[in-house]
Amino acid sequence: MQKKKLATVWLGGCSGCHMSLLDIDERILELAKLADIVKCPVVDGKELPEVDITLVEGSVTSDEHLHEIKHIRKQSKILVALGDCAVTTNITGMRNYFPLQEVFDTAYRNAVSNDHSGEVPNHPALLRLHDKVVPLQEVVIVDFVIPGCPPNADIIFYVLNELLNDRQPNLASVKKLKYG
Repeated sequence: MQKKKLATVWLGGCSGCHMSLLDIDERILELAKLADIVKCPVVDGKELPEVDITLVEGSVTSDEHLHEIKHIRKQSKILVALGDCAVTTNITGMRNYFPLQEVFDTAYRNAVSNDHSGEVPNHPALLRLHDKVVPLQEVVIVDFVIPGCPPNADIIFYVLNELLNDRQPNLASVKKLKYG
């Protein structure tokens, strides 16, 4: 059997889902027998080639994320929404309750930790934030969802192992595992 190609990507989120992925510990060696990890923000910044499975953490918060998730969908046979931010926007979506200008003012003008210059940075490296944060499925087709904040490492391993062995994961069968 030829090894599959696996990628992980993180958009608007906290990296907690990737930390849970790392919590599968030595079981990563079992997955490495089935797949080559060809992209992962924890270890590299390579371009995304065509892959069999991509785990996507985080929600779509900016023009950059929108472009990236559309590219990811094109390059991925199976796209997995990893964690509650990818599925519902969770914490990242909390800014949806406020006008974007108020969010910027809170971060750059009114925060105790800033220099109080009153200037909102306008640098090309900064993300062009959208007015509203959206979950992945509002932008692209999602093939599978791994819920949790963050998802349990055992559930991540189970889903990856099933997908890499060409089986459809059944989260109802893993009730004994706890979500994040």
